[in-house]
Amino acid sequence: MNTNATWKSGYVQANGIKMHYTRTGSDKPPLVMAHGLTDNGLCWTPVVETLAADYELIMFDARGHGLSDAPETGYSNAAHAADYAAAIQAVGLARPALIGHSMGAATGAQLAARYPDLLACLLLEDPPWRPLAEAASPDDQRAMAEQWRATVVAQQQMSREALLAAGKRDRPTWSDAEFAPWLEAKLQVSPRALDYVSAGNDHWTSYVPRIPCPTLLITGDVELGAIVSPQLAREVASLNPRVAVAHVAGAGHSVRREQFAAYVAAVRDFLRRSYGS
Repeated sequence: MNTNATWKSGYVQANGIKMHYTRTGSDKPPLVMAHGLTDNGLCWTPVVETLAADYELIMFDARGHGLSDAPETGYSNAAHAADYAAAIQAVGLARPALIGHSMGAATGAQLAARYPDLLACLLLEDPPWRPLAEAASPDDQRAMAEQWRATVVAQQQMSREALLAAGKRDRPTWSDAEFAPWLEAKLQVSPRALDYVSAGNDHWTSYVPRIPCPTLLITGDVELGAIVSPQLAREVASLNPRVAVAHVAGAGHSVRREQFAAYVAAVRDFLRRSYGS
């Protein structure tokens, strides 16, 4: 059942910016959703609709995304983590769980490490983590940011119909339910948000060991576009005994969008064991 009509949305002041959020509204245990780069909070809609019977879901738009402010600066992982920390406190959440995808997963991991009393548990869907030896140089990061920024600008110059058709063509394994929020997110995102790519983010090896809460790293298949390899997943787990790994076969970087049932099963199992419902 589509429950969107009952959801509530609003804004909070967080770390000097106005952040937009949508929440399902209930007295269930709270679960914060942190989206990936160029997505928005409502890109979690299919997952939220599936989990809403057991959790209250809170979907934030990161700075530069959705309906949140897009300041000129502040797009590092550390800044995003500070935004989410302030937003979680502003909406009155007490030790929620957090699930993040890609950029949102890296944000969630740094949030947990920097604010150790804030989260009850953490789920990380294919964060953009690579071995330290493969870290891109600052020049390469700037080039990647500019290339992605140009893509965003080009997408926003397309008609809605053309952009939607291109999205469906390039993502044939996604369900139709994914595309309406995906389309809005691409039209809303500020080109400034791509500064994230060249922001000089801390390498994950510097903060993963400090994550204090139970954590699930959800991975896909590298040959299908996932970022976290099996070897890297083992290294993440070796750095912190609180990290477990769930591999979802047949999925690329957007694990939930490509293998929805298996993804939700892994999420439910972890939350049942580590958070309760």
